[in-house]
Amino acid sequence: MATPTGRDLDALIEEATVDCYDEAEQVAGFFACLEDELELPFTTRLFGVDVLVEQIELTEHDDIVAVCRRDNDKAAIRLVDLPLPTLLPIGAQWIAAWKKWQIGS
Repeated sequence: MATPTGRDLDALIEEATVDCYDEAEQVAGFFACLEDELELPFTTRLFGVDVLVEQIELTEHDDIVAVCRRDNDKAAIRLVDLPLPTLLPIGAQWIAAWKKWQIGS
């Protein structure tokens, strides 16, 4: 999958946030798109070790986190802070759009 351009990301941001009245609804819109489009699980490197991204969750603080597992250890990391693997999973462009929106909002 090719890395999305700024214009591509802007189109995804528009798709996720169209008809949203406030920031909480925009976050929920992104979460719905991520749930629909991001292929899970996938492996990435976090703090120098391979972890399996098993799911994404919407927090009570209107943030999206990735639930990662390594052996029996499990942790949630903000999706905006999650490093992506070199071989991007299907739907990774939604993570890139989320990160761009987070920086701009």
